[in-house]
Amino acid sequence: MITADNIIAHEFIGLHTEITQSTNPQIIGLNGRIMDETKSMFKINTENGMKSIAKSTNSWKFSVQDKDVIVEGSKITKRPFDRIGAKL
Repeated sequence: MITADNIIAHEFIGLHTEITQSTNPQIIGLNGRIMDETKSMFKINTENGMKSIAKSTNSWKFSVQDKDVIVEGSKITKRPFDRIGAKL
């Protein structure tokens, strides 16, 4: 089960996310559902279509168990199957 404490070691596909900080100020506030994930990118379904956004240059907000969790992109720049189940 995904919790605020172990979110980094879980699957992100299907979660709703929002960019809270970025090196590109134009994408701050971009939000949507994560449809796919690679080592360095999230593919997000937004109201304006699919967007591919780099993980490492952004901070991501996820809502887990009615809590907002902010995750630095640099902490999740691994291939999904390398990150899932890894020790935190």
